Amino acid sequence: MSKQINPVALFRLSVLGPLVSREKFERGEQQRIIGELASRDYAIPNSNRHRIGEKTLESWLRLFRRDGIEALTPKTRADSGRSKIAPAIQEAIVAAKKDNPCRSVRRIRQLLEDDGQVARNCLSRSAIHRLLKEHGISGMRGPAAEPEEKRSFVAETAGAIWYGDVMHGPRLMLGGRMRKTYLVSLLDDASRLVAHSAFCLGETALDIEGVLKQALLKRGRPVKLVVDNGAAYVAGSLQGVCARLGMHLIHCRPYQATSKGKIERWHRTMRDQFLSELDVDRIADLPDLNARLWAWLEEIYHKTPHGGLGGMTPLARYQKDLDKVRSLGQFAPHLDALFHHRIKRHVRRDGTVSYLNARFEVPYELAGKSVKLVVDPQAGVVIGVEDDKGASLGQATPLDLIANASRKRRQPQEEAIQAGPRSGPNQVEQAHRKYHGKKEA
Repeated sequence: MSKQINPVALFRLSVLGPLVSREKFERGEQQRIIGELASRDYAIPNSNRHRIGEKTLESWLRLFRRDGIEALTPKTRADSGRSKIAPAIQEAIVAAKKDNPCRSVRRIRQLLEDDGQVARNCLSRSAIHRLLKEHGISGMRGPAAEPEEKRSFVAETAGAIWYGDVMHGPRLMLGGRMRKTYLVSLLDDASRLVAHSAFCLGETALDIEGVLKQALLKRGRPVKLVVDNGAAYVAGSLQGVCARLGMHLIHCRPYQATSKGKIERWHRTMRDQFLSELDVDRIADLPDLNARLWAWLEEIYHKTPHGGLGGMTPLARYQKDLDKVRSLGQFAPHLDALFHHRIKRHVRRDGTVSYLNARFEVPYELAGKSVKLVVDPQAGVVIGVEDDKGASLGQATPLDLIANASRKRRQPQEEAIQAGPRSGPNQVEQAHRKYHGKKEA
């Protein structure tokens, strides 16, 4: 079973995406990117803050380059929640920050030292930062507003960058009612080839992971996967898949459509050439719609010369770099397992758990405990159960109430009664002697 990755570590890796996905930087470029990342707002797990300081980003980057994603898992402090700073000094620190929110930790410490409230170098910057964080006033100032530089670019080889996005599709009569469809697509930057695309009935993380899985089977592993900040794309399950496959998941800045200009252009082509020609009355169901999509992709789109490729077709441009595309390799036999989800469940007293309105039996020893169900979300099948560290706790099988009616139960072993007189103290014998001794007297 694949070890579950800490969700905070996945979040930190997603923030570092523009840094860890680069092999080389121009002079000063790395620090510029760090400054840009520090100026963004984030939905930080387990925090009310929305910004991340440059020093913190630099620390995360050092840890990841040294020990990988495991190093990004937060460590629990033994003295968490207990500041060692004297109460009077705590009040002075908080007051100094509130008096001037622009004051840095270094400046606050210097202010207290100059005022004689603390001795030189006896107050650590990290202790001040933790205290300010507890009071929710540790926010860092962003860099001064500057015009954002935007430049056109193209990936050097096929498989270097994929873009993922969702487009609204046609409405179909399915199951006796009109249903809206969504087109989930993955586009290769260098070749404009569509790694995979499919119409779905939603735009959830499950829909996107299904398309990604098929794209990986057909076109190998990209180096970078660029997506937006939609809820489905920031799901921990998608981040986990990318991390295990050695793919860098990069989120575009909100409301920056130009960041994915090529896939936006692909959507326009879809509307102009496919949807405008589609006869919805001929479509029987969703598989029928996707069958027409895939035929159009392979027979028309991939074989049509593209203006952005100097007249080459997307298929020809992609095939030119086949030797540079990363195959699944060692991941191929375990690809299904990489897409499994972990769902927390409490085991009932009868040794069962629920998933998708069905009940499953797990080892009875787990009754009353919390476990994580390992499920194949695409097939709706429960694979087994794990603990919080990813260790297998056994299988999960569908509950069979009829078979359980005649199933032999395991009984607790009764403690054997010791034969012969006992030499130690015996409360019953003591009471017996005391009671009958009074009667005889």
